Amino acid sequence: MTASMISAALVAALVGYGSTIALVLSAAVAVGASPAQTASWVLAICLAKAVGSAGLGWYSRVPVVLAWSTPGAALIAASSGYSINEAVGAFILAGALIALTGLIRPLEGLVARIPGEIASALLAGVLLPFVLRLGGAVQTAPLAVLPMVAVFALLWMRNPGFAMLAALGLGLLLGLWGVPVYALGFTMPAALFIRPEFHIGALIGLGIPLYLVTMASQNLPGFATLRAAGYAPPVRPALITTGGLSAVSALYGAHPVSMAAITAAICLGDDVHPDKAERWKVSLAYGGVWVLLGLFGPAVIAVMSILPQPIVTGLVALALLSPLSSALSTAYAFEKHRFAATVTLTVTASGVTVLGIGAALWGLLAGLLFYAIEEMRPG
Repeated sequence: MTASMISAALVAALVGYGSTIALVLSAAVAVGASPAQTASWVLAICLAKAVGSAGLGWYSRVPVVLAWSTPGAALIAASSGYSINEAVGAFILAGALIALTGLIRPLEGLVARIPGEIASALLAGVLLPFVLRLGGAVQTAPLAVLPMVAVFALLWMRNPGFAMLAALGLGLLLGLWGVPVYALGFTMPAALFIRPEFHIGALIGLGIPLYLVTMASQNLPGFATLRAAGYAPPVRPALITTGGLSAVSALYGAHPVSMAAITAAICLGDDVHPDKAERWKVSLAYGGVWVLLGLFGPAVIAVMSILPQPIVTGLVALALLSPLSSALSTAYAFEKHRFAATVTLTVTASGVTVLGIGAALWGLLAGLLFYAIEEMRPG
């Protein structure tokens, strides 16, 4: 394994972790996870990513890079009324459905047939409320949040991949200034079993939308990223592995893992290794980095827990600007289906809950209805 592989794996892991860890912690808060359960969540999902990346890379000889489901974390963070036990039941369902999609070919085709405009509008509707909170964070703590925004904007013009890391670093510096290290209370992580509860409202309102956004917004683009780099992605093994790992790690609080797209690109270039056939070994290095990140989870949680809320809100909003922009671009790419996309986005972003089922599924159903109407309309 070369130094360039280790370097690429380290950068990809740090970018993925640093850019959205605040969102994952917000998701844990939304479902009422205790500090110990949150630490278990972070440890379990990091280990799932480590095992899955290394295992799939070794098996397929393809540089497979896994990520936690960022849109899934946003979906969970936007939910309300679910306990951590009900959320775990929903996570298990989402993981099982991902694995079944790999085992049953028609399911894979069914998910792939969800119109890209509707899937992207669903994702945009999940992300939009978080991004809109940036204005409130600036208004509440301008001296802390505005410098983060400025650093993010300046670096975005030169190196988008590191813009979020720089904003995170500045946010930590501003938020922790004057806080003694001993006050953070670092501990070693522990996997904590969380008994699942299979509540029908949580399964339908959270589990199914979590499966859909993970498949449409992470797995499918992740496979496309590998194809664009000249690799044949191990679609079935990847879905079975990520789904199985997600279902198991859910018992310790973790939401699903999936294929990576943006961070995967860091591990696929010629600078990683000149021999394309040897590049798969970056998956092993990537897995090792995630083991270390999992062990440092309690320290990260301790740091994030004492940050002022406007800084955390600003970090989450900045992290989601790029995926929101991408989702909106796809959602409104075709004029014929823009109204259906708008319906999907607005219903999803409304946060409405009907019959115990969250807005994401209602947004998807409403969008598909208007999409079908638009397809039947002449002209």
